[in-house]
Amino acid sequence: MKQLYALLAIISAVCSAKNLWADDHRPKDFVNLNAIAPEIQHDLRYFYDHNFVGRRIDGYNAPVCLLTGQAAQALKSVEDHLLPMGLTLKVYDCYRPQSAVDDFARWAKNLHSMKMRTEFYPEVKKDQLFNDGYIAYRSGHSRGSTVDLTIVPAGSKIPTYDPKRRQINCTSPATQRAPDNSLDFGTGFDCFSPLSHPDSQDVSPQQRANRLLLQSLMVQAGFKPLDTEWWHFTLEKEPYPDIYFNFPVED
Repeated sequence: MKQLYALLAIISAVCSAKNLWADDHRPKDFVNLNAIAPEIQHDLRYFYDHNFVGRRIDGYNAPVCLLTGQAAQALKSVEDHLLPMGLTLKVYDCYRPQSAVDDFARWAKNLHSMKMRTEFYPEVKKDQLFNDGYIAYRSGHSRGSTVDLTIVPAGSKIPTYDPKRRQINCTSPATQRAPDNSLDFGTGFDCFSPLSHPDSQDVSPQQRANRLLLQSLMVQAGFKPLDTEWWHFTLEKEPYPDIYFNFPVED
């Protein structure tokens, strides 16, 4: 009986500990970004095939951007600064369920699956993706206040992805890379390369200026950047800093 009580105590402690995800529990304060800032474009790569895996990722049941209400309102404030410049935001990824993170981890361990290597990680050995920090078992996206995004001209159209198009290294000039209506930030989205680091000095002055514009507006709105991805930002005062959710992405 003592062993049973000890086991129950351990289970209780684990369940109350931080850094657990809540399966299928969608808090009421998660919102569809389109309802808050309809001018922001959506190019949600993990619902479609144009990503480093090359297929839809588990947990993405609809091409919608879900975020905590605080993060969505903060993005709207960034959008309000960009629109008078003839620019707008475009999101690549928002809330990401733990099931999607697990899908990435399984893919990374499958060294025979190299479908999109030429575009997204041509200079990185796949067996080093965990060690180099490109793939992890947890993601800030699962907390609901992290977003991957870029700046595009207002009114521009998101190019249709052609899976038959020859893959080009994501660090190549923008005119050669897979079509994207983004301003030129020096690499494509999800480019596994040091060139994607926001402070890389190996990009052009205009590309650095574009990165500075995005980062300055996002920081002003209360987000903090990631030092390895120019497109990645997390709300400083995120409401769920220790919870990794696992409900699916859907309306």
